[in-house]
Amino acid sequence: MEALRQRVVDLAFALAWALVRRLPERVVTAVFNRVADFVVRRNGRGVQRLRSNLAVVRPTATPIDLDELTAAGMRSYLRYWQEAFRLPDWDADRIVGRVRTVNEKLLRDAHEAGRGVICALPHLANYDHAGAWAGQTGMPVSTVAERLRPESLFDRFVAYRKKLGMEVLPLTGSDDHVFGVLAERLRAGGFVCLVADRDLSERGVPVTFFGRQSRMPAGPAALSVRTGAPLIPATLHYDGPDLVITFHETIERDGGPATMTQRCADAFAEGIAAHPQDWHMLQRIFVD
Repeated sequence: MEALRQRVVDLAFALAWALVRRLPERVVTAVFNRVADFVVRRNGRGVQRLRSNLAVVRPTATPIDLDELTAAGMRSYLRYWQEAFRLPDWDADRIVGRVRTVNEKLLRDAHEAGRGVICALPHLANYDHAGAWAGQTGMPVSTVAERLRPESLFDRFVAYRKKLGMEVLPLTGSDDHVFGVLAERLRAGGFVCLVADRDLSERGVPVTFFGRQSRMPAGPAALSVRTGAPLIPATLHYDGPDLVITFHETIERDGGPATMTQRCADAFAEGIAAHPQDWHMLQRIFVD
């Protein structure tokens, strides 16, 4: 049964990539919004977890406000998938033209220094679009992807991100090879982007996040300490048809990886608090 389920999931994604990109955008948007609203009404485990996470971000929200925020969050999450299925057909003008930035000079100055740059991001808005934008503007991305099941689905996502101009390394748990490859890219002046608001290894660094205990991966900070590459947190949000990328102040390396990871968490919290509807966190993230 599990093999059958995985096969069905893989076929569903294949069909979506083939079909969604061929339909008019307004039609796809309407369909995905209806799907999002239906999913919220069903109130499954993912929706319940999204709501509980958003309740931590907005602790003073009324139940009605939290309902509306959860519905907006699910629409934002489905927008990510809508764009994922259509991004491979976007030309460079559209990829770049639909992005606006805040504090971009922080990123460009660091990159021009030649020591490589590490960008740590949370699950906000569309980080694939941000990666495609970076490549189209002269900073091709190296990143890491969580292995999915079935393997064929993971291969589809790797191919999708490669088509957007990104180098994708599979996350293999305790394997140090990925860390070594990323360090090599940074020493060569490359650009490494890592989604880093959820610990997948169970070896993450304890952090305080929205006043609650959480754990986040130490990889971005450890890479910065190992290579000397600056670590810049970034947060994303949607504004109408555009994606807005905000670059936060470079994380100082004093205090070591644990302190640096906490500073990343603080930057993430700032961006998420400003645009909680675009935080696509449908998994458990708070320890308590």
